[in-house]
Amino acid sequence: MPGMNRIVLRNLFKKPVTRKYPTEKREPFPNGRGKMIFARMENCIFCGLCMKNCPGKAITVNKATKTNNLDTLKCVQCGYCADVCPKDVIDIVTQYYPPLYKKKSLSYTQKEKPVQKKE
Repeated sequence: MPGMNRIVLRNLFKKPVTRKYPTEKREPFPNGRGKMIFARMENCIFCGLCMKNCPGKAITVNKATKTNNLDTLKCVQCGYCADVCPKDVIDIVTQYYPPLYKKKSLSYTQKEKPVQKKE
């Protein structure tokens, strides 16, 4: 047991290996995957290529209502949807989705003209 005591004492005086997430966030790795967003919805033609090529079947495109839905729990952040999009609507950003406590789907709607607020 003398080896065990040495390990215990050594670990008592080391700093923790883990972070206190979400208060302490880790910087993203270079070339790491992040989250997928529909950054330029005004350019979307609702062709459905992102939906058809998504390996996790996380994207649903509705041309009638001009919406794209993303099931964040099914998305594997592969980036293939961004690669096949002909209008460059989808971006993969080096942020992560916040922790979820309930199943959530993100909905992106195309707006015809941006509304400008008068100040």
